[in-house]
Amino acid sequence: MKYSIKMILLAASFIFAAATAFAAPTGTFDVVGTNPDGNGEYRGTVTVTRTGETYSVVWDVQGTRFVGTGLGAIIRDGQITVGPAQKADTGISVAYVSDSSFGIALYFEQDDGTWKGVWTYGGSERVASENWYRR
Repeated sequence: MKYSIKMILLAASFIFAAATAFAAPTGTFDVVGTNPDGNGEYRGTVTVTRTGETYSVVWDVQGTRFVGTGLGAIIRDGQITVGPAQKADTGISVAYVSDSSFGIALYFEQDDGTWKGVWTYGGSERVASENWYRR
């Protein structure tokens, strides 16, 4: 079977688009996490929007809304660079608030397109995990 250069380039562009579709932590995700104080697992959603040089991050978890602001991160050559939000980000660092609570979280994109991270809240001595699954 013969393939034309146009067909090969078209197929390559689709593969490239699919490979880069997961770049940047923007979109709506299903969330599954654990609580740092051993209070079990939780589920919800998180929506991430790039807002200029930062990310707006809004979690809705079991009737509670958490609102955060994030910075982008990229891992290159074994170095983590954190800075303004950009399309190439494969990580995000987020500070968040909810009512009188606040905290910090850090996530990195995995090869399968999920985002895995850790988080804690102000005053805690423990760290918990959270995974984001693209909808």
